[in-house]
Amino acid sequence: MSAYPERLSIALQKSGRLADRSLELMRSADLSVLKGANDLLYRVENHPIDLLRVRDDDIPTLVGDGVADLGVVGRNVLEEHEFANEGRPEIVMPLGFGRCDLKIAVAKASAYDGPEALEGLRIATSYPNLLRRFLDDRGVSAEVVTMRGAVEVAPRLGVAQAICDLVSTGATLEANGLKAVDTVFKSEAVLIRAPKQLPPDLDALAASVTRRLKGVTDSQGSKYVMMNAPRSALAQITAILPGAGAPTVTPLAGNDDAVAVHAVCQESVFWETVERLKAAGASAILVLPIEKMM
Repeated sequence: MSAYPERLSIALQKSGRLADRSLELMRSADLSVLKGANDLLYRVENHPIDLLRVRDDDIPTLVGDGVADLGVVGRNVLEEHEFANEGRPEIVMPLGFGRCDLKIAVAKASAYDGPEALEGLRIATSYPNLLRRFLDDRGVSAEVVTMRGAVEVAPRLGVAQAICDLVSTGATLEANGLKAVDTVFKSEAVLIRAPKQLPPDLDALAASVTRRLKGVTDSQGSKYVMMNAPRSALAQITAILPGAGAPTVTPLAGNDDAVAVHAVCQESVFWETVERLKAAGASAILVLPIEKMM
């Protein structure tokens, strides 16, 4: 059961690459976060919600056991975790940040023509379950060496001939004379929910929080575009707008041949896009950020 039955509890990473973005996400959903007496428990002032700030490896367990009702965790951490059949959290939605790849890396001078090149090698990793699944799916027999840090130094120390580690920019691999050669798993932050039925009030609150987080996530990178345009150019302008559905079109007062066009673009709107709209006949083009979308 939840640690605080009368309050919704959400488990967040205390430190690490998802910690700041997770708190920022909560605040963007208009949850007024107050730091508690210690750094492990934050309270939400405007709703009965507690934020449990813990190690990322503990979040799947806390949510799976129902100690926390919701959680924000990297999908790689979730998929690496081993659960009892009835204790696996539900993935509610991806959150659009914390993207990274779990990759195989070998020495720069090594040849690699596919997973079969790993046959018989020792591979160091902090994600033995994900790596073993990758190898088994491809029929590769290799020894998995589990390490809890500094995986990239394993080949230099003679511990392994290859590694499997999270890669964002590749700078750490480069510094250690390694190159990424294959992708084991693509990850990003996800919202997860405990596999249990919440009391009606908390269930409604969890649904409200989820809707808010989705609104924040959906608005990331989205733009609201407004312009005036000749009616005859509508089809061309609609085709130019990136990631937009059917725009809202209203006539301009006193000009039957011109319209106002409003659209939500769910992809980036670059200067090149604005220039193409201008060349198609649009004028008074405004591109505005979207804070929330539902």
